[in-house]
Amino acid sequence: MAETLGKLSTDLGERSTYDAASQCSRCGYCEQSCPTYRATGDEKKSPRGRNQLVRLLLENKLPDRGAAAEALETCLLCSACTTVCYAHVPVADIVLEGRRMLTETRPWLAKTLSRLLLDHRRVFELLLKAANLAKRLGLSRLSRPLLRRAGLPGLAEADEHVERAPLRFSHEELSTKSDRSESGVKSPKVLQFMPCGTRYLFTNVAKATQKALGPDSAPLQSGCCGLLAYNYGDLADAREFAKRTITAAETSSVPVVVDCSSCAAFLKTYPQLFLNEPEWKAKAAAFSKRIKDVVEVFNVPAKWKGNETATYHESCRACHGQGLKTPENLMNSAPGFRPLPETDSCCGGAGAFSFLQPELSDEVLRRKIENIARTQATVVATSSTSCLIQLARGLRKYYPSCEVRHISEIAAFPDDEAKASGSPSPF
Repeated sequence: MAETLGKLSTDLGERSTYDAASQCSRCGYCEQSCPTYRATGDEKKSPRGRNQLVRLLLENKLPDRGAAAEALETCLLCSACTTVCYAHVPVADIVLEGRRMLTETRPWLAKTLSRLLLDHRRVFELLLKAANLAKRLGLSRLSRPLLRRAGLPGLAEADEHVERAPLRFSHEELSTKSDRSESGVKSPKVLQFMPCGTRYLFTNVAKATQKALGPDSAPLQSGCCGLLAYNYGDLADAREFAKRTITAAETSSVPVVVDCSSCAAFLKTYPQLFLNEPEWKAKAAAFSKRIKDVVEVFNVPAKWKGNETATYHESCRACHGQGLKTPENLMNSAPGFRPLPETDSCCGGAGAFSFLQPELSDEVLRRKIENIARTQATVVATSSTSCLIQLARGLRKYYPSCEVRHISEIAAFPDDEAKASGSPSPF
């Protein structure tokens, strides 16, 4: 069995995983908030069903431990159930503990990526640039059948879903500003944390975040936050990522803005990684208080391109993971803003979920796109990179008259118009 946390942070304080799961009264109030239960009607794929499976695992009452694997692996970790639950049972954390109990060794791909990002980041970046070049040349498409035959359908799905293939990454493009900050010429009022999604894939978002934050911002010199290792890999690696991130930020006490809600939510939960390490728990708590999701920061009137009809999809890790809601000022500044039905319901992206569970992911995605189509929007905004990938794919497939855009892009562009209007920096 892989290492587990053993203790979780809950609304009642620190509790063992068993006590946290036992808070579930099995009332079933959570079920209609759960995208996978709505899609399948399968009790095992409901929040209360998953909680009970983890309890049975902890009580050693499941003769076939593998029987729980599918139910736990198909959880989106969206935490919609926790939001509606009167006891706020932390189902996503409980599910992850269950997955770790069922895992003898972590998946080799997650292990490899974690080790590369931890100890050989330059090698990882060279490999990714080579893969992106192959994608630009159309060669990656030829590898998809081979990847599926080799038992790597997730990689084939990832190549098919992701269209962007930058050959220059965000930290390279923003290096001039970083060097200026490190030289002591300028003391930033805010630090910009670049998650892997905006660092390696949506470089346009990282640049937009920088512009929207204004000249008093600077990139935080850190790497991956560790969310990949936490969800799919090794807790020891997740802690090492966290320690490096915290250490990188200790030279300053200014806010740290994150332009992916999934990573922002994880950064805010760093203390849970160190419940048995008091010194690091204190450091993690101080650091997590400085984290600001872009949803919190860019709640200001923005310039839109033309007469766009806009709607807003709430990232699960913003609304359910952090309790943040639609930035009304930002959205209502659109000439035609229309509320999205079930805006806080998952789109089915959920990190690697859309690659690992493509059929169930598409079922959840179709419901989301149907709701977007009902608004007749031409733009849907969101704040998480996995949502950007998933919604872009769904819109291309089911509703091509609409495009998805990150709220940093809305807050920053059109840049010339924003400068002419004297739009203030949020800091």
